[in-house]
Amino acid sequence: MAKIAYLLLCHKDPEAIIRQAERLTAVGDFMAIHFDGSADPAAYRQITSALADNPNVTFARKRIRCGWGEWSLVEATLHTLRAAVEDFPRATHFYMLSGDCMAIKSAEYVHQFLDEHDRDFIESVDYFKSDWIKTGWKEERLIYRHWFNERTQRKLFYAMFNLQKRLGLTRSIPADLQIQIGSQWWCLRRRTVEFLLEFVKQRRDVIRFFRSTWIPDETFFQTLVRHLVPEAEIENRSLTFLMFTDYGMPVTFYNDHYDLLLSQNYLFARKISPEAVDLKRRLGLLYAARSVPFQISNEGRSLFDFLTGRGRIGRRFANRFWETEATLGRERELLIVICKKWNVAKRVLERIRQVTNLPAVEYLFSEEDTPLPDLGGIQTTLEKRTRHRRAVLRMLFDYYETDRLIVCIDPANLDLLNDFASDRSITRMLEIECRLPDDYLIGHAMRSGLAGDQTSQETLNRLLPTIRGAMLHETDCIRDAQFEHYNCLRETADPDSNAAALGQFLMIPEEKAREIAQTERLFAD
Repeated sequence: MAKIAYLLLCHKDPEAIIRQAERLTAVGDFMAIHFDGSADPAAYRQITSALADNPNVTFARKRIRCGWGEWSLVEATLHTLRAAVEDFPRATHFYMLSGDCMAIKSAEYVHQFLDEHDRDFIESVDYFKSDWIKTGWKEERLIYRHWFNERTQRKLFYAMFNLQKRLGLTRSIPADLQIQIGSQWWCLRRRTVEFLLEFVKQRRDVIRFFRSTWIPDETFFQTLVRHLVPEAEIENRSLTFLMFTDYGMPVTFYNDHYDLLLSQNYLFARKISPEAVDLKRRLGLLYAARSVPFQISNEGRSLFDFLTGRGRIGRRFANRFWETEATLGRERELLIVICKKWNVAKRVLERIRQVTNLPAVEYLFSEEDTPLPDLGGIQTTLEKRTRHRRAVLRMLFDYYETDRLIVCIDPANLDLLNDFASDRSITRMLEIECRLPDDYLIGHAMRSGLAGDQTSQETLNRLLPTIRGAMLHETDCIRDAQFEHYNCLRETADPDSNAAALGQFLMIPEEKAREIAQTERLFAD
C-alpha cells in the first residue's frame, strides 16, 4: 500500500502548518517540513515544539532563505527531500505541497489511486517547443546567468542581464539534457527520487547550470525526471488542482467550493483561502474518512472559463472579482509611506528594501511609469489602478507571494489612505515630514503646471505661500484622520526618534531601524 511523504515548503502561519501536519500524518503518512530561513524564528520554534513528539514528522536539516525565482527554492526542496528519504524508509511516494494546499480526497482514495497508477506525476513539457511560457523571457532564462533576485534586487538583476547581453556572454545548456518546464507541484515515486538525488551528487555541472538559471523550480525537477525515467512511467500532469484567472493570478477557493473541489480528478487543491474556515474543517474531516464515494466530473476549469467568458461579452452572473473582493485579506499587512517629496520617499523605500528585503512599490497611484509586473492589463493606466485599487494590491501581494507589502502614496490622495485604513487588513502608515524650501516649491509649481519658465518672480512670490499652505493642509488632514498604526519620520528629528518611528512602522528590531535612520543624505533633495 502507498505511503506518502509530503514535502511542505512554508514561511508563515505556524498554527495552520501544525494542523496540516497532524491531519496528514494521522492516517500513517509522513511529512518533511522546510520553514523558510528568513521567516520568524519564534514561529519555527512553535512548529518544532508542537510536532516534536510526532514520529511521522521531520524537518529539513538546513533552512534556506528562499526567494521567488531563485535556486534557493530548489535547494530547499532538495534538503527537504533528503530528510524525507533518510527518515521515512517506508515512504513509497514523495508529494510536494505548499502551506495553502489541502487534500480534496480521502486518504483511502489517495492511497488506492497511487497503488493503481505506478508512475510519476509531474507536469513536464518541452521548454522550447511548448507554449507553457505565454509571455516574457524564454531562452534568456537559460543562456544567461542570473545571480540576483528579480523582485528584491531589480536594478542588479537587469544590469547584469544587460551587461551579459551587450558583451555576448551566453552559455551552453548541458549537452545531454533536454530542458523541460512545468508546475512545481509533483508526486514522485521513491525509486525516481533516489535516482534524482544520486544524479545530483554526480553531476555538479548540472547543479552549477541550474543554480544561475531564472525560476529553476519550474525546470529543474521537470528536466531531471524526464532524463532519468522512461517516458511510459511519467504522467504529464500534476495531482494538485489549481486554476488561474484571465489576469494570470491563482484562483482562491472559499467555503462554497467544497462540492466543486471534490468532483475534480485531483488529490489536492491550491489555493485554499485562509478565511475559508468551514472549507478547511470539512476537507480536514474528509481526509480521515473511509468509504467515501467520489463523483468525478472534472468540470472545474471549463466552468470557470465559461463564467469568466460570459463576463467578457457583457453577460455575467455577478460582479467582476475586483468589484467583489472587498478586502486585501485579514492576514495581510499594507505598509504605506506618505511623502510629498517623491525622491525622498523613494530613497527611504530603497533603504528599507535593502535592510528588510520587503517587497516595495513606489507611487503606483501617481506615476504612470511605476515599474509593475503584468497584472493582466489592470495596471496599465493610473485610472484603472485607482478605480480597482484593492484588486491591484491583492494581485501584487499574490505576485510577490507575501503578506507584507510597502507602497508609496502622495499625501494629496487622502481618499486612498482612508480606503486602505478601513480595510480588514492591517494598515500601517509612515508619514515623512520634510522641509519645504522655496526652490522645492518652485519646482513643484513647474512640474504641476502652476508655473512655467516665463513666470515672473513676483508671481512666484505670491504663489509660494499658497502652495506651501496647501501642502501643510494635506498633512493636517492626515493628522486629523487619526489613523491607527500611524508614525512620522521627520527631517528635523534626531536619528533615535526616527529609528523608533521606523521600528514601529516596520515592526523590526531597533538595530535595523537605526541602520535605516542613520543613512547619509536620507532627506536630501
